[in-house]
Order: sequence, then structure tokens, then C-alpha cells
Amino acid sequence: MPKKIKVADLPEFDMAEHLDSDQAIAEYLTVVLEENNPSELTHALGTIARARGMSDVARASGLTREALYKALRPNSQPRFDTIARVCTALGVKLVAQVAHA
Repeated sequence: MPKKIKVADLPEFDMAEHLDSDQAIAEYLTVVLEENNPSELTHALGTIARARGMSDVARASGLTREALYKALRPNSQPRFDTIARVCTALGVKLVAQVAHA
């Protein structure tokens, strides 16, 4: 009989650990954008920023580290300008495409 594993003994999944390339980041962000959920987009940008290094992203975006954490925390509603600056700092761009009916 196989040994039972307790849920509490499982390692916690952290998406940031798997975002180790520009391609992985672009694919992750594309999937999140397809969900059309602004809070998920904010969460995903925060995850990507953690993968890249919050301090580096903050510096590249012109935001303080604290402002970046605040803008990308759960349930925040950052301005589009902030999202655009973070995307530029991450080296990604948001792309519009025709929505399918």
C-alpha cells in the first residue's frame, strides 16, 4: 500500500519559481489576460515582478519598492499608467486582439 501524503506536507506552489524565461512570462501573462479579470492581471504582474526581483522592477519602473508592492497587492486597483510602467519594466507589452463572439 502506498504511503499517504498529508496535504500539509506538500510544498507550496509558487508560480514565480517557474517564470524563468521571457517566453514563460509572456505565456503566463497571455493566459491571465484571456481570463479578463483585472485583479488577476494585477496579481500576475506582482508574481512576475517577484520572479524578476521587486527592487529591480521598482527601479526600472520609476516607482519605489513600497509603491510597487502597494500597487500590485491583492484587490488593488492600480491606474493604467502604473500597469504600463510595470509592463515596460518587465519587458512585456499588452496586445489587443479581436474578441471572439
